[in-house]
Amino acid sequence: MKLIQNPYDLLKTDYSQLRIRFDANHGALWTLVSQDAVPCVTPELLKDLGLHHHSIQHSQGRVLVGDELHEIRYSVLASITQGVFNLGGQLALFRQLIRSQDRESLMRYAVACIDVIFPRMRHFDLPLATITLLQGDALGGGLEAALASDVVIAERNCQLGFPEILFNLFPGMGAYSLIARKVSPKFAEKMILGGKIYNAEELHAAGLIDILAEDGKGIEAVNDYIKKQERRANGFLAVQKARHRFNPLTYQELIDITTVWVDAALKLNEKDLKVMDRFVRSQEKLFLQPQIQPHVSNAA
Repeated sequence: MKLIQNPYDLLKTDYSQLRIRFDANHGALWTLVSQDAVPCVTPELLKDLGLHHHSIQHSQGRVLVGDELHEIRYSVLASITQGVFNLGGQLALFRQLIRSQDRESLMRYAVACIDVIFPRMRHFDLPLATITLLQGDALGGGLEAALASDVVIAERNCQLGFPEILFNLFPGMGAYSLIARKVSPKFAEKMILGGKIYNAEELHAAGLIDILAEDGKGIEAVNDYIKKQERRANGFLAVQKARHRFNPLTYQELIDITTVWVDAALKLNEKDLKVMDRFVRSQEKLFLQPQIQPHVSNAA
């Protein structure tokens, strides 16, 4: 990875699993996840996202395009893997660490997940809004990452949910905290304990998805939202600050819950792990279609 010294050169950092684009017309910095293997939350992806998020914070909300500095008004997270946003935690790694009872490595992975999503929950401590675009399936940790944004836009037929309960675990990197605050604790427990896979339309009706887009129209929906938002952007950011003050989500809360997740994971028995094995095989056998990079109009 080639790191850039100029804090505004966000477009010049060479990541292994991210592609960064800037739409100057909308002030939108697009973070596009690009994975050649199974699209899940790997340590490599966590490293890339952690460095990228640090770079956004270090940039003070500005990006260099050519010789001109532009203000970042929106940070948009999406995936270029056709039909998939992210399938969640790297189950093959979980299985290995649980069977070896390697608590230290499991905790390190869990904390890395928290360190990635927490800055996004806080808008990187900058006057910008965060958006997630879902154009494909998001499961487990992938859905947790998606929900860390202020606004979640999903195409209608996306499949979304938390299957962890099927192997006697739960999503421990923010799911309960985020869903309970956005909808209700009751709905958070229903999603987590039910193991149901929802379509985007169902979660839009429940209030978890903010904007429902027709299939293939997700990027258009993001741009439309930004255009409509322009006149009230200041008020929107102020309301977000008020929401965080009224019902703050702290880093310590996330760490405490992910510690519960680590302890629960280490208690899984061989029967549970065999169920996880089936999920691992499903991930490993996933046939990835050729990746299609979203067209971001006038992006640098």
